Amino acid sequence: MGSNNGKVPSKKPPAGDVQAFLDKVAATPVNKAPGRRGRLLFALDATASREPTWDRASHIQAEMFSETAALGGLEVQLAFYRGFGEFKASPWTTQSDDLLKRMTSVFCLAGETQIGKVLQHAVNEHKKEKINALVFVGDCVEEDVDKLGVIAGELGILGVPVFIFHEGDDPIAEFAFKQIAKLTNGACCRFDSSSAHVLKDLLSAVAVFAAGGRPALEDMAKKRGGEVLKLVHQVKGK
Repeated sequence: MGSNNGKVPSKKPPAGDVQAFLDKVAATPVNKAPGRRGRLLFALDATASREPTWDRASHIQAEMFSETAALGGLEVQLAFYRGFGEFKASPWTTQSDDLLKRMTSVFCLAGETQIGKVLQHAVNEHKKEKINALVFVGDCVEEDVDKLGVIAGELGILGVPVFIFHEGDDPIAEFAFKQIAKLTNGACCRFDSSSAHVLKDLLSAVAVFAAGGRPALEDMAKKRGGEVLKLVHQVKGK
């Protein structure tokens, strides 16, 4: 793993993480051509440690589509890694049922993280057709952070923000995830098994952002309230 001089950033309270994450989403420019669907790459760690929360994530992602339907919809690709070097990506789809079937057919399998493959895949897909954002859900990092930073830096240059949902409280993973988010002009937020509703709101916020930009996010806040509404109040107050 890359050196960080033996220092790891201190943790913020979950509520602070949520507000900072939403603030970053709202401030990120959307590179989407008028009349085109937003494109979101949704990547997950499907190794054994994530098995307890896999089903919940499967159902939450389906709601991203309903949140963006009125904005012209969202095109999503599912990618995941597990086991011994296994990495798979689905075709791009606009159908929530199709993606949900794919996710519920996957079972978690012990193995090391392959975040580098996720980031490189995003680079390759973006070069074929523009991606508005990459969402990654994971709980640990077992790769060299400096090497991940090189690929993340390329995504930053290409204008693909990475929004990371960090499950649990592994300090090494937190450091690596925040580095990736910073290099791509994205954001990182920590959640745990008791905050499924927070994950739902945050995923929906990123999806709405990818599909319609900041105006759509503000409109969502008026309807949803909660943390998303706090975000808009913060942004307008700056």
